[in-house]
Amino acid sequence: MSFHPNDVQRRGRIASGVLFATFLFLVGSFFRTQILQHAQYVLQSEENRLREVPLPAPRGVIYDRRGAIIAENVPGYSVSLLSPREDSLRAALKRLSGTVSITDDQAEAVVRRYRRNPNRPAVIFADATFDLVSRLEEHRVEFPGLIIQATPKRFYPDGAAVASLVGYTGEINEGELSTLAAQGYKAGQQIGKAGIEKQYEKRLRGREGVRFVEVDARNRVVKEAGARQDISPDGAPPLYTNLDLDLQKFVAGIFGDSLQGAAVAIEPQTGEVLALHSAPSFDPNRFIGFIPADYWRSLQNDPRRPLVNKAIQGRYPPGSTWKLATAIVGLEEGLVKLGDHMPIPCTGGMQFGNRYFKCHDKRGHGSVNLTEAIEKSCDVYFYQLGLRIGLLKLVAGGITLGARERSGIDLPNEQRPQFPTAPANEYFDRRYGARGWNQSASLNLAIGQGENSQTVVNMARFYTALATDGAAARPQVVRAAPDRQRLFQLDSVQMAGIRGALAGVVSRGTASASRIQGIVLAGKTGTAQSGKFQGVAELNHAWFVGFAPADEPKIVVAVMIEFGGHGTRAAHIASKIIEHYLKVTAQQFISTEGP
Repeated sequence: MSFHPNDVQRRGRIASGVLFATFLFLVGSFFRTQILQHAQYVLQSEENRLREVPLPAPRGVIYDRRGAIIAENVPGYSVSLLSPREDSLRAALKRLSGTVSITDDQAEAVVRRYRRNPNRPAVIFADATFDLVSRLEEHRVEFPGLIIQATPKRFYPDGAAVASLVGYTGEINEGELSTLAAQGYKAGQQIGKAGIEKQYEKRLRGREGVRFVEVDARNRVVKEAGARQDISPDGAPPLYTNLDLDLQKFVAGIFGDSLQGAAVAIEPQTGEVLALHSAPSFDPNRFIGFIPADYWRSLQNDPRRPLVNKAIQGRYPPGSTWKLATAIVGLEEGLVKLGDHMPIPCTGGMQFGNRYFKCHDKRGHGSVNLTEAIEKSCDVYFYQLGLRIGLLKLVAGGITLGARERSGIDLPNEQRPQFPTAPANEYFDRRYGARGWNQSASLNLAIGQGENSQTVVNMARFYTALATDGAAARPQVVRAAPDRQRLFQLDSVQMAGIRGALAGVVSRGTASASRIQGIVLAGKTGTAQSGKFQGVAELNHAWFVGFAPADEPKIVVAVMIEFGGHGTRAAHIASKIIEHYLKVTAQQFISTEGP
């Protein structure tokens, strides 16, 4: 077969064109790769070669009102592991468990962290001891993906004494990460979980830094220093609170490990929270890093509920401490005066319908006026006052006084008190049916029982209005401008009479055993039914809410002891708290002023 010369030339030209086009394509590709996309491929190479090791930022130090440390950072160690795949990570953890103790639960937690972000080292120990780190350093060559570094560790010098306030930090979980990732949060980071740590997380977190390490194709660390310039973390600024750490520790010491309940101390004019304690407490230092499983189970299974902040989350019938609310509603409505007597004298109880309503004093109080009824906490007087006011006005008045509202304290997860809605008849119809209740509900509400459960902090807030001019101060843990809300309006004579009656409770009434030498204490005891029995006897909650000095209040204290018996027990504790604060404050003032 023969080819025409023209065909040969034509095919040669085509081949030359193809070769030239191929050459141009290759030249263009090389030009694009080497020149135009040089930076992109260098970056990709860097990303394959370098791994980011997070450098946690020191959280903001938390101070009390005088500069004492509530929460700080101390040197600690973290141990994490770089791995190219999940199966490699599991194999490394299995080998590592031969050197240090790693439970199955811990290993699964590490794997979950890896899944959230495979490019970040998976944290194994967020709070490693020096002994554990030393042991791992001895076997470092066996685990080339291991990252051991110094990290700031959260520390609470006074531990359980401040736990109710400061809360604790812990590793961010998947639910939190899904909502906070847009704010720069990443898997494995520590975050505020409760208390001040949670409420002021944005101000306390700081900005995470980065350390770069060089790895090979199998994600083994080949160079830990100098692979690329590190980005230093930025610590958060300090957070200054209104707390009095000395008083906080004193309160915690009074409750100890035996009492269940809560106490709140507030400066009445400003709402500054001086102390807040819930008992029993827990050690927030045990929560740093990863909570030991046995410790967590012990807290969850404890029937005394140490993880419930009883000051802001517990809801309890306020008992006779609520009688002041009834008195204020009656005074504002013009239905009673301080010197008024009720038609039925107290003989230890009174009959209403087919039920006999007892007074706490079986001997009775005789015929007393409103001032004396407050001092002696006469139930029979307040039963009649409740009937005179009527259920509709009792409920509406209680709502105006804040019985259904949170105190507004700057701590997370505060519970709303339980109290009827207005109008009251519709509320009780919905709850019990039109024939399932009667006007006896007024008697129970008038003495702080029935459909009324308050938080300790909300009762403290209410009494800041009694201690001042009828305006309640919002409780504030961290420094801020005072925020007051008027709850009621009484004239000066009525206000003086109310305060005088509360002072009489302590000087000659139900809390007379809690007098403070040299200081006039005003307040009200309360003994509230809990609905829990021990045998045939019902266990009562013990309350006291008061302020001092009575004529110029500097502190309001609310104390509630779960199943604590009579309110006099709570009054004794509150008296000690107030005495300690006022006398220590006076000594500090003298030392500051000098001779």
